[in-house]
Amino acid sequence: MSDGTFQRLDLWLWCARVRRARAECAALVAGGAVRLNRQPIDKPHARVRVGDVLTLAVAGEVRVWRVRALAARRGPAAEAALLYEAIPDAS
Repeated sequence: MSDGTFQRLDLWLWCARVRRARAECAALVAGGAVRLNRQPIDKPHARVRVGDVLTLAVAGEVRVWRVRALAARRGPAAEAALLYEAIPDAS
């Protein structure tokens, strides 16, 4: 984090426990499995801010999350769950 207003996408995904290793999160982004505010993104260094919406294609399902907080560290699963809120399927 620089001034606390944004965080690298791969770091945020790792702290949110999407994958076990940060390199795996970076590969997920580079592979096109993540959208940031509906825009395809392939740069692991993309900036994530509070309020952004992430669409993730992970483990054969699509998840849509709103970023609630930036991560100070990679903590336990209960702490990671506080970083985002799931947006339910509208259909």
